[in-house]
Amino acid sequence: MNKALIDSLDARLGTPEFDADPLDTLRQLQQEDPVHWSDAIGGWLVTRFDDVVSTFKQVEYFSNEGRLAKASAYLPAEAREQFRPFEDHYNTKGILHSDPPDHTRLRALVLTAFNPRVVEAMRPRIESIVNDLLDKAVPNGGMEVIDELAWALPSTVLSDLFGAPPEARPLFRKWADDILAFQGVNKPTVEILATAQQALLDAKAYLLEMINERRREPTDDLISHLVSAEAEGEKLSEPELLSTCITLMGAGQETTTALVGNGLYLLLSNPDAWDRLRRDPSMVPTAVEEFVRFESPIPRQPRLIKQEVELGGKTLKVGDIAFQMLNIANRDPEKFENPDTFDIERKPNRHIGFGLGPHFCVGAPLSRLEGQILFTTILERFPNMTLVDPVPHWNPVKRNSRVLKSLDVRF
Repeated sequence: MNKALIDSLDARLGTPEFDADPLDTLRQLQQEDPVHWSDAIGGWLVTRFDDVVSTFKQVEYFSNEGRLAKASAYLPAEAREQFRPFEDHYNTKGILHSDPPDHTRLRALVLTAFNPRVVEAMRPRIESIVNDLLDKAVPNGGMEVIDELAWALPSTVLSDLFGAPPEARPLFRKWADDILAFQGVNKPTVEILATAQQALLDAKAYLLEMINERRREPTDDLISHLVSAEAEGEKLSEPELLSTCITLMGAGQETTTALVGNGLYLLLSNPDAWDRLRRDPSMVPTAVEEFVRFESPIPRQPRLIKQEVELGGKTLKVGDIAFQMLNIANRDPEKFENPDTFDIERKPNRHIGFGLGPHFCVGAPLSRLEGQILFTTILERFPNMTLVDPVPHWNPVKRNSRVLKSLDVRF
């Protein structure tokens, strides 16, 4: 182990330069110190594919419970008291904040409402949304993709899925942005935590009103399905129901936004791939998987160490945070041939961009469907689309997501 090199790599972590282009630093850590403690990040960075897979599988050591509530744990007791609602939310067992057996029960309940039949039934509506969004941009001869398409598509789909009115869409987006802003930030400021907490309170109040309405008058939307979801005699409690809706609100928008923006940038930056896909749109599903592998929408996920455990020759202690660095694990040369080559025909492509095992993303089928429909439609309608600026501009605020700040295209 080259200590001087590792120290220099560690000094880059958490810097704006690392946030903009993390892969070179992570690649060197993967080679030199694959389970690396970083004070800058506030935890262990796990960079090898097999090690990350083991953290997904060994839930008795690598826990989802309470991992995000630790964001305010560094504050003195009197300052922490104001964030009791924040900590209570992330200590409540929900689909994203629990381990088996609770997670098994919650996942079964959510999947009864969020099943392949429900997702596939969304296809005509998603096709209509995509075409409407593109129609609006046609008179301008182009569009700013992130706001006008990559965000607009999942926010519209999500509000439809929830049975929320159109005026709720900007609220859902703002709440998702504010709630997610603290994630991936080591010792987030009081201001960031306060914004996240207020967004949680506002979103919960809005969703609780919707939940109560659906209890009185059920419809065919997702909230109605979640309210009535039952598996083996079990139902979601109200705190579990609210936690699940908040999770779907955030992840349902952010992941698809990243997938759409990153995928379109990758295609337009690689004209050969664009041409191959234009000639054979049947490859779109394979290309979507490569978008997720090559520029993982969620580049890292935290896990809370519940019991002392050895990993990569290091001892991870109770209370430590281990970050699954999905972005570089998805480019591990031990698992992927030519991992830094963007290949829309890559097979097999067993990436972990949507998680793995019990924590595989329940919304992945919907995100995939949205991506497949959108890219197929764009290739058909705008085969000569080009980038205005070939330099990617990544959003510096999104530490836990790989999302472009903007992406201008011409038709």
